[in-house]
Formats: sequence, structure tokens, C-alpha cells
Amino acid sequence: MHLASYYERMGPSPQKQNEPYPQYLDQVTDESSLITLPDMTDFQPQILNLLEVIEKRRSLRRYDETAVMTTKELSYLLKYTQGVREIDEKRDLTNRFVPSAGSRHPFETYLLIQRVEGFVPGLYRYIAQRHALETVDLSVEVMQKLHESVLRQRQVITSAVTFFWVADVYRTSWRYGARAYRYIHLDAGHICQNLYLCAESIDHAVCAIAAFDDHQANQVLGLDEVERFLVYVASVGKKINQD
Repeated sequence: MHLASYYERMGPSPQKQNEPYPQYLDQVTDESSLITLPDMTDFQPQILNLLEVIEKRRSLRRYDETAVMTTKELSYLLKYTQGVREIDEKRDLTNRFVPSAGSRHPFETYLLIQRVEGFVPGLYRYIAQRHALETVDLSVEVMQKLHESVLRQRQVITSAVTFFWVADVYRTSWRYGARAYRYIHLDAGHICQNLYLCAESIDHAVCAIAAFDDHQANQVLGLDEVERFLVYVASVGKKINQD
């Protein structure tokens, strides 16, 4: 992939070949299942000092299994990882709180919710431009399969919520061709770092995960593995009180 994305080895991008423009907004499958998330205008995290947040940030795999994340805390994490700041209708782009190559923002966020106030445990999908969650599957079976797909790592099983970031690669490859496969991994890092910092500011912890069974995870999430596929995972839970 790395060698194939050298400029001298790449052909013209789909954009240069006048291929169709990609869908840049997340499509809603079932309007009736949408759950609008709280407005975050007045939300204040416990830690506002950025340097303090950066210095305290760690990858943690153990969480308080009795703690329930609030709806506003989840809303906060989603807004500042993949939330839409504004829609640029002239250029058919979204501006968000994380950088993305060409402002293509190829990622969709799927959530395995296990302990979040007001939510039935199950699989959900974030509709960024609506700041809402779409219910995907609330069955015990899909939760078990997602646990298996991440090799039954304990931090996912015990998390309040686990983020699954799925790339819709054509959003980026339309402009950048094969080089998109570099850019989506950089974009994933930007998103996950925001999750780490925001979680730290509300006394929660994160563990980024790249070890998962690609075929199984993609199958559970209903992805074709060519245009849409899982790139990155991160578990989130309340820090264990050290007192």
C-alpha cells in the first residue's frame, strides 16, 4: 500500500476522471430509531486546563464497572471527536473539530453502548450532522460478536462504551486516489487523540485498539470491506477511584 501510493506510481484520481462525487454526510437508515443527543452549549468538563489534561492522559484498560456514563458525557465525546462544526454547502464538505485530509472526513462512528444513561445496551451509529444516534442492533448476540471481534479484550467487555471507527474510503480516495489509504489512518489518529483528551477531562479513560479480527468485525457492522471497513477501536470507561 505504501509503495503503491507514491505519486509516480498512482494513476489519475476519481476526481480527475470525473467520477461521481462521494456522499459526504452519514445516511440515516431508519428515522424512527434516531435518538437526539443533548445540546452541549453549557456543558463544562471537570478539567479545563489543556496542559493538565495532556499530562494526565494515559491508556487504561481497567474501568469502574459500576459507573454509568451520562448522556451528556457521551454527547460531549461524540461532538468533539466527529461532531460537525458547520456544513460547507458551497463545497459539499463538513468542517469538524478534528483535522482531515482535504476536509474529507471519511469516518463514521459506531458505538457499542453497555452502560450509558438512558440507552439500552447495544450497537448504535452516530449521525454526525444531526448529532444523533441511530439504533442498529440491540441484541445480546451482536454485543457478544463484537466482544469476540476484538479478541475478547477485557477493556471492551468492561467499558461503558466502545467506539468503532469505520472508514468510507471513497470520500477520501475520490480526491486522493491510492494515497487515501495513508490519509485515513492519519485521520483516525486525530479522532482518537481527541477522544483521549476529552475523556480525560471528564475523569474517564480510553484504550485505543488496533488488534481485532477484521472479517468478523466488518461482518458484524455490516461493512463490505472494500469501500467501508473498520480501521480503529477505542474503549472508554470511568476511571477507578484510587483513594
